[in-house]
Amino acid sequence: MSDPISKETESDSHQLSTADRGHLYIVATPIGNLADISQRALDTLKAVDIILAEDTRHSKRLLNHYGVNRPLRSCHEHNEQSMVDWVAEQLSQGQNLALISDAGTPLISDPGFVLVRALRDLGHSVLTIPGPSSIIAALSIAGLPTDGFIYDGFLPAKSSARKTALSAYLAQPRTVVLLESSHRIEACLRDVVEVLGAVRQVVLARELTKRFETVLTGSAEQVLATLEADSDQTRGEFVLMLAGQKLVSESDADISAMLRVMLTELPVKQAVGLVAKLTNKRKNEVYQLALDLKNEMPN
Repeated sequence: MSDPISKETESDSHQLSTADRGHLYIVATPIGNLADISQRALDTLKAVDIILAEDTRHSKRLLNHYGVNRPLRSCHEHNEQSMVDWVAEQLSQGQNLALISDAGTPLISDPGFVLVRALRDLGHSVLTIPGPSSIIAALSIAGLPTDGFIYDGFLPAKSSARKTALSAYLAQPRTVVLLESSHRIEACLRDVVEVLGAVRQVVLARELTKRFETVLTGSAEQVLATLEADSDQTRGEFVLMLAGQKLVSESDADISAMLRVMLTELPVKQAVGLVAKLTNKRKNEVYQLALDLKNEMPN
């Protein structure tokens, strides 16, 4: 498919071809450094009839910086379901729209999934204008394997639920990529130390492409100590990457160690099922170990 933006004359450079109408463009925008926007993204934003933005006030600063003067309309997690019919009607009338988030690629831990799925189900054209993504940017500089990785977005806010989520990575061989906020990053790393172990290798990328970009590499315990010693390192937006890990053996001692962690957060049946799956052990063997451990553990 050829580029959807057609520049027919110099005086008509912001107009789409009359034969190229009725599209929703998913447009990636910078995650920090404004210079990271692509020329195709700018051409698209200047050419569409309407721009849907997660936060119009935030996006207006970017658009004003590049002289993009198109009508803006809010589209965020609280109203996107109600926006479906209106957007579908605009597309049916031949209008071209763009969807942008506050930063990076829309729909990746940002609003838009509900809208895009509904429009696709209705047969409307949804096209991508690719660009910045904090996830891919972080992976590219982390020095961790990227031939296979898991992206799990934000972990639960409460420690108990977060520990349960982290327990799924005990024997995960692939790199795990997570997002975290400034007010939870220390607590999150403490839970990583407790659940995955102090020596689990992590990479913490902060404020990517911005003035105070920082990448911390080391064991979970080392990275946590750096944050605790310097409060500036807890400011900003974070991508937390966990090195993959395979069990070196399937001894009763290894399985008991896994169970001990999981039983502090999970019912016996759920802990047994998860450990059996991770270790390829029979459930009845794991269950007996779990019962022995449960009897030893304080109530």
